[in-house]
Amino acid sequence: MSQPERRRLRGIDVLHDPRVNKGTAFTAEERDALGLRGLLPARVVLAAEQMERVLRNLEAEATPLERYIFLTALQDRNETLFYRVLVENITRMMPIVYTPTVGEACRRFGHIFRRPRGLYVSIEDRGRVAELIGNWPEEKVSIVVVTDGERILGLGDLGAHGMGIPIGKLSLYTACAGVPPNECLPVLLDVGTENAELLADPLYTGLPRRRARGDEYVALVEEFVTAVRARYPSVLIQWEDFATENAFTLLERYRRRVTSFNDDIQGTAAVTLAGILGAARITGAPLTEQRILFLGAGSAATGVADLIVAAMRGQGLSDAEARGRCWFVDSKGLVVESRAGLARHKLPYAHEHAPIATLAEAIEALQPTALMGLSAQPGAFDEGIIRGMARANQRPMIFALSNPTSKAECSAEAAYRWSEGRAVFASGSPFDPVELDGKRFVPGQGNNAYIFPGLGLGVILSQSREVTDSMFLAAAWTLAEMVGDDSIAAGTVYPALDRIREVSARIATAVIEVARAEELCGREPPPDIEGFVRGSMYQPAYGRVGG
Repeated sequence: MSQPERRRLRGIDVLHDPRVNKGTAFTAEERDALGLRGLLPARVVLAAEQMERVLRNLEAEATPLERYIFLTALQDRNETLFYRVLVENITRMMPIVYTPTVGEACRRFGHIFRRPRGLYVSIEDRGRVAELIGNWPEEKVSIVVVTDGERILGLGDLGAHGMGIPIGKLSLYTACAGVPPNECLPVLLDVGTENAELLADPLYTGLPRRRARGDEYVALVEEFVTAVRARYPSVLIQWEDFATENAFTLLERYRRRVTSFNDDIQGTAAVTLAGILGAARITGAPLTEQRILFLGAGSAATGVADLIVAAMRGQGLSDAEARGRCWFVDSKGLVVESRAGLARHKLPYAHEHAPIATLAEAIEALQPTALMGLSAQPGAFDEGIIRGMARANQRPMIFALSNPTSKAECSAEAAYRWSEGRAVFASGSPFDPVELDGKRFVPGQGNNAYIFPGLGLGVILSQSREVTDSMFLAAAWTLAEMVGDDSIAAGTVYPALDRIREVSARIATAVIEVARAEELCGREPPPDIEGFVRGSMYQPAYGRVGG
């Protein structure tokens, strides 16, 4: 529904449209103009009081999942108030609307389903995807986040229940970077699932069939991309939570054909690189002297390594020297050159070395300065692993990046305790501060929300024809530069989450500068780029409705 049509709504229809509904905040004049007299309690309640009511009710909910459902209901009835609650309480709200709670919400998506949000494109819709795209009511869409649900966080194949991820990501685009909510489109490509539990669940919302693969799958994705670009020519497409093979294939196929990126590969890489740059300030050793060992060798892990290599090249190392500083341990042990049958994305990091079976042995042999967990193996960084890293380094970097919290390789407390307080720790999901031997440790959260909203905003505002590696490097360096000396002194490698809008504005500015330098802008940015960015950001404030 277009905005002019919304302005013509009257009476109960106004209260049923979350884009214009202000609930009890409608003024007396608006109530008269819109035919709302008698449909609302008599007292006009200001937005600040409405938010206080929301926060009190939210606190009364017993579990994180119930809080997620409560906030979803708020989004469905009053969008402006929902985003004001998020923006003004982002540190408190992000674990509810995104990791770790969104993982549980996806697991139970069919059981908590209330009202559809986003667009569902199934394998059975082949040949008519353009018609489905045409059903979307908004005439302007700037960003699409799309998943096929095969690799949701560290939880695996959740099929159509993976829709919770695009919904959550796009709420962060608005809350963290001010992308207008009406310009955001979550999409689920329903091609089936291999999850036997879901296939047997009568409340599963997706097609109860095994996954489509091969030519059938490729044809659906191609039809989707063609259709969405036909209706929204300058749209940015974010590929989200695809299994490793499809993640790399889709990124390579489309990244230069359409404006698109993969957050699991590239967004994770940028936020992790920023954390390493911050950690390097703590340890005193520059990036080019780090030796980094990854547990897990999927799309996210190798994407991180690729960006680290690019950053090291920028600092003077050759490509071979930079790759030689990144090592991987997967389910079969250390990734080495002599191993047969390696997947294509692992080959650049298959170094010459004798085979090693375990992570502990790899730490002993390689003496890494940094240990990166992207394995979705909870507890994989046990006491022996942490102590091994602490023996090799005065300030070992321990990054347990797998999401949600239940999949983290170790907790913050374990990392600090077993390293005797010397670890520089970061995680993918949030952990509370740790008190140890009279000291307080505040763990950093390597949340992709530090990167993708600001990067996406910069791409949208510049109408860049491509999302380049240089943009992710610029985003990483910008994020790292925003960590103050006081945070570094406290061992924290990311800025406070309540600065996320400032972070996003700075990253968007850096991305636009890269787009201009690389001659990718679809429109020329004004001289004051940062002022332009800040002035373009959606603010969740009530406007006048009716007249």
